[in-house]
Parts: sequence; C-alpha cells; structure tokens
Amino acid sequence: MDERVLELTLRLIIAAIIGALIGLEREFRAKEAGYRTHALVALGSALFMVVSQYGLNSSLPGSGPGHISWDASRIAASVVSGIGFIGAGTIMFQKHIVRGLTTAAGIWATGAIGLACGAGMYQIAIIAAALTLATLELLSLLFKKYGLHSSIITFSTKQLESGKKLTDELTAQHYMVVNYSMEHHRYESVDIYKVTMTIKGRKLQGDNSLLLILQSHPEITIESIEN
Repeated sequence: MDERVLELTLRLIIAAIIGALIGLEREFRAKEAGYRTHALVALGSALFMVVSQYGLNSSLPGSGPGHISWDASRIAASVVSGIGFIGAGTIMFQKHIVRGLTTAAGIWATGAIGLACGAGMYQIAIIAAALTLATLELLSLLFKKYGLHSSIITFSTKQLESGKKLTDELTAQHYMVVNYSMEHHRYESVDIYKVTMTIKGRKLQGDNSLLLILQSHPEITIESIEN
C-alpha cells in the first residue's frame, strides 16, 4: 500500500471518527440520527471529496489541446444538496411542533466536516467539530434559561371543565398552550373527554414542574407526555 493510499485512508478514518463523536451527542439525547448516521455521512462526504480530487482526475486525458479539466467543487456542491435530503428525513411536524431541525443541521455540518477531512484539512475539520459540539451542548446550557421546550400532553377526564382548569393553571405557571383539541366519547352512559394539548415552557422549569402541576389534578388520567 503506497503513501497516497495510506493518506487517503487516514482522511476517511478521521472523518468517520469525528462524525461518530458528533453523533454520540445526538444519540445521548435519543434523537433519530445517532453516531452511525453521522459517521456514515462524514465518511461518505470525505470519500466523495477524495474521489473528486484524485479518482476522476487520474482518468482524464493529460495536458494538451484535448485536455479536459475537472472542477472538484462540483461534487462537493452535489454532496451538500444530497445531505439536505437526509436531513429532511429527520424533520417531523407533529401537532404544531417541528422536531428534528437541530439534528438535520448537525447532519449538514457533519457532511461539511467530512468534506474538509476528504480535502486533507484536518485542523479545520477538528475545529469545526469542536464548534459543532459546543453549539449543540454548551449553548444549550448557557441559554437554558431563555430556551423553550415543547411537550404534547394527552389525558382523559369525566369532567368537561377539567381542560380549562388545567389550561388556566399552566398559563399561571408561565407555560404557553399553543394547541388544544378535545374529543368526546361515551362509554356505558359515561361521558369521557380526551384532551390533547401542546404546551411550551422554559427549559429551566424542567419536567418536574410540569408533572407536579398534572399530579395536582386527580380528576384527569394522563395517557402520554411527549417531549
């Protein structure tokens, strides 16, 4: 194995390792795209860059009147577009909540880092990876007080006014109810009301505050809480 192959192999390995490190952060937060997805995105991006720089140029005619020049940036641009489709697959819209945007942006950044590794720009790739992780973790901690957290609560109750009481208390505790829907069912002459509401609250409030509010209403039966 010659030195060029070793160098190019090193680029792919570094890209995969950096991608996996970024993916571990997403895996830790139980997101759809984890370390394997990010590692493959970075590895594939690096491979595209390597092929565009070395694989295609070696197959083109040499210098002369019939010489064909190849712009390596064309494949890089195509990689950016292709990664957009992968990122779009992690974005979901559910009950007025958009989920997966941060993961999609992370995949996009990981692809760019892979391209940098494929071009042999190790220092820039490592710096970009550090900034990506800092953006995902440090900024979340620094601005936790100001960030909003969305939750979808589904519960059932026999009392029609329970939904309004809970909404009023959540509002009093500085939560925002952004979506509210109710279904009426009747089982064996008993009226059952199923309520689904989407709320937003400060991340600093945490899930414990929300659970305490819900537990203070024994007349409702919580079916699910989605964060």
